[in-house]
Parts: sequence; C-alpha cells; structure tokens
Amino acid sequence: MTEQPQAPDPWKSFRGVMAGTLILEAIVVLLALPVVAAADHGLTPFTAGYLIGFAIVLVLLAGIQGRPWAIWVNVAVQVVLIAGWLVNGAVGFVGLIFAAVWLFIAYLRAEVLRRQKRGLLPGQQRPPN
Repeated sequence: MTEQPQAPDPWKSFRGVMAGTLILEAIVVLLALPVVAAADHGLTPFTAGYLIGFAIVLVLLAGIQGRPWAIWVNVAVQVVLIAGWLVNGAVGFVGLIFAAVWLFIAYLRAEVLRRQKRGLLPGQQRPPN
C-alpha cells in the first residue's frame, strides 16, 4: 500500500530557467538606459519608452512560461530587441546575444523533449531492485 513517489517534472525547472532568463534580460535592457543616454542623440522619449516598454513586456512574459508556445514567443521577441539597433548599436548587440541564448534554450528544450519521449530522463529511470 505504499505509494510510489512521483517522478520530478523536468518542465517545472525548465520553466524556471526561461522565466529567470527573461528577468535577467529585462535587467540588462534597463541597464542600457544610461548607455543610450550617453550616446550621440541622448535619451529621447521614444528611446526611453522603447527600452522601458520592452523591459515590461519581458517581465510580463516571465509569468506565462507554462504555456507550450511561450518559448517561441521568447525567441520571436528577440527580433524586436535586435531592431533596437535603430535606437543604439549596443541595444541591438544585446539583442543578438540574447537571441543566441534563446536559440540555445530552444535547442535544450528539444533535447529534453527527445529524451523524454525515449524514456531517458533521470526521473524516468527505474531504481535497481
């Protein structure tokens, strides 16, 4: 009558990694404010709104990482950040860095999914008798 303990959910920690990455990205985007302010044209209402608005979107996205489509929204939103090259080259560069990070996370997700389907995750292994 002993119940078997439930296997750990690999997606729970993965969602945490994605949400944490989005929060980190929001912090980095907000840290670009002084960089843009020191640039040639300075901080205009448009550039400030772009950076602050984008950071808010990233924080909001961190709350929906349980959705199956969330990772693809995370990857797609990087295009908007790369377009920040029009605001400042440093913002576009940050977009390229985070696009690479999100593509790597998408690869890791595919790898975990592949291993889960094959029953190769550590939580799916039977303990030795």
